[in-house]
Amino acid sequence: MKNFGFTSLLLLLVVPAFSQVQFIAHRGASYLAPENTVAAARLAWKLDADAVEIDIYLSKDGQVVVNHDRTTKRTGTDSLVIAETDSDELRKLDVGRWKDEKYTGEKIPFVSEVLETVPKGKKLVIEIKCGPEVLPALKEAVKASGKKKQVVFIAFGWETILETKKQFPKNECHWLSSRVEGLADRMEEAAELGLDGVNLHHKLVSKGVMDRAKQLNLDVLCWTVDDPVEARRVADLGVSAITTNRPAWLRQQLDTLK
Repeated sequence: MKNFGFTSLLLLLVVPAFSQVQFIAHRGASYLAPENTVAAARLAWKLDADAVEIDIYLSKDGQVVVNHDRTTKRTGTDSLVIAETDSDELRKLDVGRWKDEKYTGEKIPFVSEVLETVPKGKKLVIEIKCGPEVLPALKEAVKASGKKKQVVFIAFGWETILETKKQFPKNECHWLSSRVEGLADRMEEAAELGLDGVNLHHKLVSKGVMDRAKQLNLDVLCWTVDDPVEARRVADLGVSAITTNRPAWLRQQLDTLK
C-alpha cells in the first residue's frame, strides 16, 4: 500500500501503525480557527499538521475560492451563492468573526493564497466541491504556486475525480465516500482507472476494506476523527492518514496510547 506518500514498508514493520499515521487538518485547524481560511491553514502548520485539507468552488468570474458550502450563509456575514457571485464580492464578507472576534476580517481565500502557506515537506489536500469546470483555473493556480508536487486531490464526484486524475496524472487523487453501498465495486473501478486510493468516512474502515485495498494497491485515508480511541482503531488497521479538526491534540492523545 502506498501510505499517502510519507512512510516506508520497513518502518511499518518495526513500529506501531499509529506511530506512522499522518494527520490532515480538516479545513485547517478548524477546532480553533475559522474553517477554510488562511488563518486556519497557518495555525495548522504551526501545530505541525502533516497536511491541510480545504474545499474549493469556482466563483462566477472564474476564480478558485476556498469555502465548504455552496453558499456563504453558515460562515459569512451575508448569504451568497458562490457560483453566482464574483470573487471580489465574496471577499468583502467576513468569514472569521463567527468563530472568534480575534479572527474578524478573515476573507474567503483564493486557493493560491492557501497554497502560499504550504511549507516544504507538507501537503495540501484539495477537495473539489463543485465539478470539473474548476479544473482549468485550478491547474493554473497550482502551477503558479510551484508546489504541484505537494498537492493531493479528493472529491465525492466520481466523474470529477476521474477527470482530475487525467488533468493531474502525477498527483495523488482519492475518491471520497461515506456510503458502504457500492463501495466494493467503486474500489475495483478506482484501481482499474488509475486512482490512487479512497478517502472514507471512518465508520467504513474495517479489516475487510483494508485487506481489499491492499490487494488493489489502493491507499486509504479517512475522515473526520476527533476521538483518540477511534483514531487508534483506524490507525491500527493501516489507514495512511486521518483527517481531524484537532491535529496537534489528536497526535498527543495517540502518543499517550503508545
